[in-house]
Amino acid sequence: MTMRFKLKLFVLLGSLLCLHTSQDFYPGSAEHRCFCQVTGHLDDCTCDVETIDTFNNNHLFPKLQELLKMDYFRFYKVNLNKPCPFWTDSSHCGLRDCAVKPCKPNEVPDGLKSASYKYTEDASRELEECEKLEQLGAVDSSLSEETRQVLLEWSRHDDEADRFCESDDEESPDSQYVDLLLNPERFTGYKGPEAWQIWNSIYEENCFKPCTVKRPLNPLTSYRGEDEGKTFYRWLEGLCVEKRAFFRLISGLHASINIHLSARYLLDDNWYDKKWGHNITEFQQRFDAELTKSEGPKRLRNLYFLYLIELRALSKVLPFFERRSFQLYTGQSAQDQRAKDLLLELLQLADSFPLHFDENSLFAGDREEATKLKEDFKLHFRNISRIMDCVGCFKCRLWGKLQTQGLGTALKILFSEKQIQALPESGHLRLGFQLTRQEIVALFNAFGRISTSIKELETFRKLLSKIK
Repeated sequence: MTMRFKLKLFVLLGSLLCLHTSQDFYPGSAEHRCFCQVTGHLDDCTCDVETIDTFNNNHLFPKLQELLKMDYFRFYKVNLNKPCPFWTDSSHCGLRDCAVKPCKPNEVPDGLKSASYKYTEDASRELEECEKLEQLGAVDSSLSEETRQVLLEWSRHDDEADRFCESDDEESPDSQYVDLLLNPERFTGYKGPEAWQIWNSIYEENCFKPCTVKRPLNPLTSYRGEDEGKTFYRWLEGLCVEKRAFFRLISGLHASINIHLSARYLLDDNWYDKKWGHNITEFQQRFDAELTKSEGPKRLRNLYFLYLIELRALSKVLPFFERRSFQLYTGQSAQDQRAKDLLLELLQLADSFPLHFDENSLFAGDREEATKLKEDFKLHFRNISRIMDCVGCFKCRLWGKLQTQGLGTALKILFSEKQIQALPESGHLRLGFQLTRQEIVALFNAFGRISTSIKELETFRKLLSKIK
């Protein structure tokens, strides 16, 4: 029995079970209020929640967690000292749990302390020659040095044009390696008006939302008007599928982050120990239908939409990583080979998913209009990636920057299918489609966060079912 058949069979049985058990829920139960709408098919998709739960929790999640523990993926280089480009308030969180512990030089594998395009040991030795001679010389060996430099700048410009987010300058003295396993995403105590300002700036200015539709400054409080909570999402109905998708991606990312904070909450802090765990009350404040005026379950459905988008990107990028010339280079040959083998297993599993999101439904209208819409899409997302430099909590900033870069990389992949398919098997590492190591690390760690959120929902369902 194939995995695809098993998943379809599970969905059918799950749907029948859902129809039977939904009548048994007490209408006011905590579980029902949080998950009453988180079932069945997702808008603008052919997939359903039950298929994703089974695929992620039983098949993909364990492999992904194993991969993210490997050296290539656990070290991320980031600049946490960039000033906020949108407002002058430069205050930072003074809470001790907001701090990020950067790596010491001897803690980072030697193979990672190199340019972001150095995929293999051979490429590390020959990168400079490859860039100056092979790439530019391959175009025309008679070109002047000035012309070659212009072509190189064009190549860099084209790469920047393909990106959906702003990336840190890895050569900056302010950029440091961080061990993601030693700086986990969790609730730090960073909240209140400063934290709300970040998300309100994102929603109000970068999600194609009409100015007439207002979102409350504090999303955890009730709406002023009796029907405001019920009508908040109605403005989406008048938008094109691309703008709806954009909002749902950001909402899904927001929901995922809130799930992480609720699942790794500081429950007890004393002189000898700290206890982190699931805070049911915090989860309910963010996702209970009654407490959020029906908005919470919609946020969770947007999380599943985000999962489908990033999963589709992983399936699309498989040919890029399948090339013999590509290696996950840290300088530790045995671990590097194991990392690539595990990576390919994961990507092949992602590719086997039976109900992928159809990205061809996006930007499929009039060519001129679609091109402008795609550029607006990029501009809005780049703005959001820049807003992450305004986050006052450094640990929140770290994970915010990583997850926006990961989503931006997924979008870059989705709209680069032809370039990926045209990649040569070997050589010319920087011609055509390319990913830096930072983009690769962000892509898989960001999806790891989404995958973890889906898994944590299973835990919260069980915890809420015990509340009468």
